[in-house]
Amino acid sequence: MYDMRTRTQALGLIAQGRSLGSVSRETGISRATLRSWQRRIEPVQRRPGPPCPRCDAVPRPPEDPAAYAYLLGLYLGDGCISAHRKGVYYMRIVLDKAWPGVIDACENALRAVRPSNSVCRVRRQGCFVVSSASKHWPCLFPQHGPGKKHERPIALEAWQQAIVDAHPWEFIRGLIHSDGCRVINWTTRVVGGERKRYEYPRYFFTNKSDDIRRLYTDALDKVGVEWTALARGSDPYNISVARKASVALMDAHVGPKH
Repeated sequence: MYDMRTRTQALGLIAQGRSLGSVSRETGISRATLRSWQRRIEPVQRRPGPPCPRCDAVPRPPEDPAAYAYLLGLYLGDGCISAHRKGVYYMRIVLDKAWPGVIDACENALRAVRPSNSVCRVRRQGCFVVSSASKHWPCLFPQHGPGKKHERPIALEAWQQAIVDAHPWEFIRGLIHSDGCRVINWTTRVVGGERKRYEYPRYFFTNKSDDIRRLYTDALDKVGVEWTALARGSDPYNISVARKASVALMDAHVGPKH
């Protein structure tokens, strides 16, 4: 059984011009079920949405810059943009199913950045793919391009950097929610002649792209968080935040995934 929200989302994808087969593969709903919904439920009418802010005669930033900063972090970590037919592009962000709060936050950010477009989440093995279709994702995320992100240059445009500078914690949160984590490390020390276990929290961000790691550390510098680069073999994939005051800042503004 499917609830009305699921049916409405699926019919919304069909209303965008997609075939029953592609919607079936995206949502896991059979083509026969989709066809029956088309006959039994009044098709979803596409309402004209607000124009893309980057396509205006005078380009402007998105109307919800905080949500955009968070979504930018998610995209740089675990997102991709792929072309579909009729000039439509799909933003897809893959998130671990262990963190339903992060999945909800991702869906909310997609809706805030493009409120006129439907958002769909599809269960895959061990994860959810949260996606939304729009002709304007490449306008809003010019980092889109062929190949893997860590194999090509990644740089923010001036308008994107202005948003990150104004909302650094949202950007940091998006990066942590995609490619980061908060863990409890431990060590031992001798206290009064007795060796005792000592635990302390630590944040990690792991990404193969030198450029994306630099965007992350630049944002950390802006908010006063001290960090250290740690190598995996000969490659400095990991950015660690372990100092007590810096972890406290991260806990206040980011916190563990949920």
